[in-house]
Amino acid sequence: MHTVLRYGRDGGPNVRVVDGYPNFYFLATAPGSSLPMLTMERGITTPAGVKGPDGLRRPVILIRSSPWKAGHETNPWHDEFDVDHGHVRYFGDHKAGTTGLPGATPGNRGLLEAWRYHAGTSPAERLLAPPLILFRSTTVHRDGRAIVKGHVEFMGAALIERLEHVVQRDPQTGVTFPNIALDLAVVDLSDSGDELDMRWIYDRRDAALDAEKANRYAPESWKKWIKQGSAAVPSVRRRVLSSRIRSTAEQQPQAGSPEAEVLGKLYKFFDGRKHQFEQLAAVVAARVLGSSGASYSPGWLTRAGGDGGLDFVGRLDVGLPSANTPLVVLGQAKCVLPDSTVSAETVARVVARLRRGWLGVFVTTGSFSKSAQLEVIDDQYPLVLIAGLVLAEQVIAIAAADYAGDLDALLGAVEQDYEQAVTQRRPEEILRD
Repeated sequence: MHTVLRYGRDGGPNVRVVDGYPNFYFLATAPGSSLPMLTMERGITTPAGVKGPDGLRRPVILIRSSPWKAGHETNPWHDEFDVDHGHVRYFGDHKAGTTGLPGATPGNRGLLEAWRYHAGTSPAERLLAPPLILFRSTTVHRDGRAIVKGHVEFMGAALIERLEHVVQRDPQTGVTFPNIALDLAVVDLSDSGDELDMRWIYDRRDAALDAEKANRYAPESWKKWIKQGSAAVPSVRRRVLSSRIRSTAEQQPQAGSPEAEVLGKLYKFFDGRKHQFEQLAAVVAARVLGSSGASYSPGWLTRAGGDGGLDFVGRLDVGLPSANTPLVVLGQAKCVLPDSTVSAETVARVVARLRRGWLGVFVTTGSFSKSAQLEVIDDQYPLVLIAGLVLAEQVIAIAAADYAGDLDALLGAVEQDYEQAVTQRRPEEILRD
């Protein structure tokens, strides 16, 4: 997992290493194979079906996401990778200029076909399900230069957990178009040392093997899913156990990155009018909390000077429309220098306002000190901490989704909406709205 591979035309199936990186073509080709090489010239690659002794099967689907293209004409959608928690949100390859339904493109057509087997209700169907092998284009540095193209990072093997039809908007033209969106469950590879045994893929391309033998080198998690189906997904999903304490470097964007540039611009924009930052924090909190699958409803901002550890109020409805519970969300926003840290005492002010069944969220351009994080974790406070890196990532995503990538337009809307969002109400009143 997370190994960077060289993917370039100067590497063939017999060359193990190219420019100091493992060669994709070498790894993807079985020794002595006469089959066509697997390639990733498109975002979704669907190799030809294999006619085995027990019928036709698609051996594999290769997925390549290109974050540096996100928001451009060739890739107007934004894929989300959270492989440490075994989840990827991936959008199909339909575009504004594509005619026909979402299955008109080869990539989408292959994913829709695969969904039939991934959603299969019997082990026999799931045996034929092609694994999705995930890669993400990445930038490497060589000889003092940033090289954007020609390298991919291995992000794991996944199954399709959910597929839905969506409508998207092209950020360049404003034209809406249909597409498909997939929730992928990245499977656990811990039994093989967090590595994928490529013999699995070689076998799935071997027409002499039936589907059961073609899965003999599959991860144990994949075999368990074949036997048990969707009920096994929570237990086979990849989980990385790590400390929840994040260093300052982990909470802030890398110097010179687009996120660092955006974060710096946010601080400069709100410096001197930091109360308006509360409106942006409320928008970001709505996106973060809403992405969990629960329904988030924005409320209001508190009046400046008398918040007592409270800047904005929202509501989170957890459950189904016919069976749910509403939670009060209390938010705090701090626009500080990105290299500043928020202390445990400051975080404690927000926690002190929380009642049983309420949820807190703290948004800052800076970072949270180690002691602040320890207090939240050790005392199990229901408080979501959003530091500079996540803030910048979410702002970029919001600008791309709603303002055609124009950050200035987003900030202008925040400034305009601030005054009418401020009111004097008790937080619990949000439950009656």
